[in-house]
Amino acid sequence: MNFQEYPTQTLMNITPRPSLVFTRGDGSSLWDHAGKRYLDFVQGWAVNALGHSPRCIVDALITQAPRLITPSPAFYNEVSLKLAEMLTQHSCFDQVFFANTGAEANEGAIKLARKWGRVHKGGAFEIITLVNSFHGRTLATMSASGKPGWDTMFAPQVPGFPKADLNDLESVARQINARTVGIMLEPVQGEGGVNCATPEFMRGLRALADQHGLLLICDEVQTGMGRLGTLFGYQYFGVEPDIMTLGKGIGGGVPLAALLAKTHACVFEHGDQGGTYNGNPLMAAVGIAVMNELLKPEFLPEVKALGEYLSAGLKALSAAEQLGEERGIGLLRALELGTERGAAVVAFARDDLAKEPGWENMGLLLNSPRPACLRFMPALNVSRAEIDQLLNGLRLTLART
Repeated sequence: MNFQEYPTQTLMNITPRPSLVFTRGDGSSLWDHAGKRYLDFVQGWAVNALGHSPRCIVDALITQAPRLITPSPAFYNEVSLKLAEMLTQHSCFDQVFFANTGAEANEGAIKLARKWGRVHKGGAFEIITLVNSFHGRTLATMSASGKPGWDTMFAPQVPGFPKADLNDLESVARQINARTVGIMLEPVQGEGGVNCATPEFMRGLRALADQHGLLLICDEVQTGMGRLGTLFGYQYFGVEPDIMTLGKGIGGGVPLAALLAKTHACVFEHGDQGGTYNGNPLMAAVGIAVMNELLKPEFLPEVKALGEYLSAGLKALSAAEQLGEERGIGLLRALELGTERGAAVVAFARDDLAKEPGWENMGLLLNSPRPACLRFMPALNVSRAEIDQLLNGLRLTLART
């Protein structure tokens, strides 16, 4: 089909989309309606932990779908029980609530913390969050987020989310008062431009939380499930939170998320929390497949090695092109461009790189979370050859933008 034949007008216009329609994917590659191939270093914003349509996820869906898709969350099902057991066995947490999206998991974490504050801290409800954070698109998670402009987009916002600064422990301490119930952060701010917490800051937050009797909540929607080279991001920092949320990578491309908590924080009573599709066996089967891949002995060490390889390549490119800082952990990385040409770089790489030698009928998918910054979120099993291809395409793109 030609692009004009697709009924694009039937979708609400909520974001600018280029004139292409993706029809299939495999690993680090996507193909559009015209047969053009794209090397994908966005992967649905770190969703496709194992790349597009990996065999293990396809097999999990094919095997589970004929058996049981959803019996209702009012009943146990063996698949979600198995996934919950895997998650608790390999983390510091005791109980799991399954959800469909990272925003829903974060909404659940906020509700859990507020309920804990009602039970244990005289009704305390405020959760300190950080400037430039991103926690989702529900009203509460938007209010919790520190993304510029979100404080007025759907005003009035949900109250109770005072803001502090990343890696500034004193700014967090200043926000603590009798109403404070917890501190919530992303160990690495992905949407904010891959801003990494320092180990000292993470340890300081844990100490502050312990000193004041607060809950420490890690939003690991982007940093969990192997992205930083450890199964969960908090393990990289060596600091245990009381509550953690997962999304994106846990489903490897399907709608699956999780809220995990230690026993002392698990204060939900019957009727407090729920969701029609939460913990359904079809999605849980995919979560098990993803976990099985990540838990293979060689997988996470290779993610760490690939992150170092990508980092070295980006640093070399930055030095050659006189760009800015390269930063990140594992396979969540950023490169400062020095000028606000991020949108132009993304567009050229996607649409016009095919004119360059070696890139015939091929494009490169990149992400620019800030005007002068690129973010890289490849599949965790990306190859070194694909990283080399990225660096080549990025070099050609920078020369033209």
